[in-house]
Amino acid sequence: MKKNTVIGMTLVLAVALMATVAFARGPGYGRGYGMGPGYGYPAIPNLTAEQSAQIQALRDGFLKETEPLQKELYAKRTELRNLWSTPSPDASTVSAKQKEIMELQSQLQEKATNLRLEIRKVLTPEQQAQIGTFGPGMGRGMGKMGRMGRW
Repeated sequence: MKKNTVIGMTLVLAVALMATVAFARGPGYGRGYGMGPGYGYPAIPNLTAEQSAQIQALRDGFLKETEPLQKELYAKRTELRNLWSTPSPDASTVSAKQKEIMELQSQLQEKATNLRLEIRKVLTPEQQAQIGTFGPGMGRGMGKMGRMGRW
């Protein structure tokens, strides 16, 4: 009897652990905007080694260039969150901080657009045509139903 109980409990625990791993990622926005695997687009088809190296260099440059902006944006969002957490936030201060955040977001979006245009210059017309059929995406989880099935 004890042996059967131990085996049964072990099986239940194993199934629970597998379910936890299977659902660990959960619903959400997925990988985000951009180009290539991990950037919201499917893999760019038939890349040569040279193209791949050029694209990686462009991405690395983009990340290096935007890192200070990302850090500043994070700091501004933290400041805004702190402003909102006060008992009576000053409307003009909150509005000014929000405008600073929007300006940083605009700068980042402009740089991301430039990156995408530079990457397209590396691709052949056939590769560009295939990328165009997919269009920009939000990655996993943003299909017809929207986030968490609300739409």
